[in-house]
Amino acid sequence: MSILEKIDVNNTPDHIAIIMDGNGRWAQKQGHDRLFGHNFGVESVRETLKAAQKANVKYLTLYAFSTENWNRPKEEVDGLMDLLVRSLGNEVEELNKSNVRILTIGDMDGLPEFCQAELKSAYERTKDNTGVNLILALNYSARWELVNAMKKIAGKIQSNELTPEDIDEDAIIGELTTCQIPDPELLIRTSGEHRVSNFLLWQIAYSEFHFTEVLWPDFKEEDLFEAILDYQSRERRFGMVSEQIEKNA
Repeated sequence: MSILEKIDVNNTPDHIAIIMDGNGRWAQKQGHDRLFGHNFGVESVRETLKAAQKANVKYLTLYAFSTENWNRPKEEVDGLMDLLVRSLGNEVEELNKSNVRILTIGDMDGLPEFCQAELKSAYERTKDNTGVNLILALNYSARWELVNAMKKIAGKIQSNELTPEDIDEDAIIGELTTCQIPDPELLIRTSGEHRVSNFLLWQIAYSEFHFTEVLWPDFKEEDLFEAILDYQSRERRFGMVSEQIEKNA
């Protein structure tokens, strides 16, 4: 029996989020610079997306570039922006044929204009697709997102659209960049690190975490399936006890 055949299709997470870590270390092990690893990481994105399609995952969010990544050496940042544009340009036709819809979360206005233009083209070409939603977290951080949401809510209070008493979870969720996207049931981080790095802090409140030692350029179809099987082996209680879960099943 293949790994895919072991997966319970009735218990597959609708939304998987991945912190793609380890490109730089992978490249250094090969005796190359960090951009070499980022380029090879694109193939892992392709393979992971195809695996998600096979497993009937509806949303796949990839942490591609954080607000903190601007602090990296200029040549690496410039290379990452060029890689983003080249990858979108090369892949969007195939993504469209595969019925994949491209979305983004993060501060798009903070990206270079040539990146914004390529992203807008990709949105437009794939907007009517109904398969996997591929969500790229670009110029994103959870703290930025929450601060931005608070500013929007404060503005609505100032303009009398809201009162402080109106502020609840739904009001906050409505101002997040993920407001049209369900929370991830499964968060994966590669490369052996055990932290969330300012990623989807609100949305992962009840996510299951899967940490793997595999560096991102080595992450393959089987690795995603193993993460899903790990997820399916767990009992998700949402604050309840096992007996309550069994009673409501």
